[in-house]
Amino acid sequence: MTSIPWKPERELEIVAGTPSGGGLDRAARALLGAIESMRLLDVPVRVNNVPGDGARKCWAYLDRRAGDPHVVSISSVNLTTDHLLGAAPFQHERAFTPLAILYTEYIAFVSRSDSALQTGTDLLARFAGSAASTAVALSTSLGNPNHIALAKVIRHAGGDVRAPKIRVFDSALDAVADALAGNADVAAITAASAVKELAAGSMRALAVSAPQRLAGIYADTTTWQELSVDCVIGAWRGVTGARGITAEQIRFWAELLAAATAAEEWKAELARHYWTAIPLTGGPLWDYLERERAGMRAVLDELGLLKAQDGS
Repeated sequence: MTSIPWKPERELEIVAGTPSGGGLDRAARALLGAIESMRLLDVPVRVNNVPGDGARKCWAYLDRRAGDPHVVSISSVNLTTDHLLGAAPFQHERAFTPLAILYTEYIAFVSRSDSALQTGTDLLARFAGSAASTAVALSTSLGNPNHIALAKVIRHAGGDVRAPKIRVFDSALDAVADALAGNADVAAITAASAVKELAAGSMRALAVSAPQRLAGIYADTTTWQELSVDCVIGAWRGVTGARGITAEQIRFWAELLAAATAAEEWKAELARHYWTAIPLTGGPLWDYLERERAGMRAVLDELGLLKAQDGS
């Protein structure tokens, strides 16, 4: 890292809004590992899990740390969708300081290996004929990319996007467990979240929302695009600071994140978790968030979930 005017004076804290093993926690620990492997700091860094309420407890925690550059949170598209849903008072760009987007995770649709749903085509047929009798497990909150991916698939099938019985969990791991227990017919979760069950043969991947097939255990899993379904969507993960931090402090974090994500350890984590790098900072990051807000507003309006009407 180059010499900059501000340096941390005490321990740095990376806050994750999911329990240990959840999507936001995986991002936090991968980032921590890359920072430590590169020996980038003279102060310690720790991960602090503040799960609950679809990661909103984490955002509330960060909101209470206004002006403190020693704490950042792993952020996600939920910061946009929660505000539009009226589920949280925090608008990402106003309540906090967006620092970076690091990568996106594509959505996998998985079912029990003994389910009648064996392929993406089977799921399309189910949604076309009896969407209302289908239970779907999702992680974090309604209106997130998992839910939007589900809506895109149902809409293609000709079903009612509001018909399925949606079961929402704080962690994608819990959503997978719910489907494995037979409570949900299918889980729509980030791809890394079902790797253990897929490897054990207890779950089957039906389709993924990636633009092309994923590697590894998903190599034989079709994409929705291959089935002519307009469903290419991922759940990005980024880093957000507290509101009110200075330009020098923002620059410190930008340089730290750039150095950490150049580490071989970070690149290995990308491959291991089926993450696709989309590094964005500065102006391109803010432009992306603005375009995303407009796109999400349109989709959530279609789903009948839009609450924010103030142009924010």
